Amino acid sequence: MFKLHSQLAQDTVPVATLELCQVLLMKDARFPWLILVPQKSGLRELHDLAAGERIQLMEEISVTSQVLERCHAPDKINVGALGNLVEQLHIHVIARNQNDDAWPGPVWGQGTPVPYAQADLDQIRNDLETALEAALEDAEIK
Repeated sequence: MFKLHSQLAQDTVPVATLELCQVLLMKDARFPWLILVPQKSGLRELHDLAAGERIQLMEEISVTSQVLERCHAPDKINVGALGNLVEQLHIHVIARNQNDDAWPGPVWGQGTPVPYAQADLDQIRNDLETALEAALEDAEIK
């Protein structure tokens, strides 16, 4: 039975549930940062997914990347699956800008996370949900 890792639950808020993954928003207003977590227990590495699930994951990464582009117009989208601190398989999809706090380096371990004000958090979640619904219709995946 799938259970979200406690660190991911603490650091994020839910945005949506796709066919394979939960889509979570990192609680750090410095970076538009989504985390995709395949809803299958015991996964640690990408190769732990079945072939069809890996294809589905790539589609969901693509769709969430497009959503971040629509909502934030970043200079670059970073996608990564590290798992050094949280072993549960999860994929980071991060909108980056040349003027962000960590550019051009990685976002991990850079400065102190800045929490969203509740009104901003509500708005960004709503914007992401709306953009995700539109992107899913365009991509014709669930």
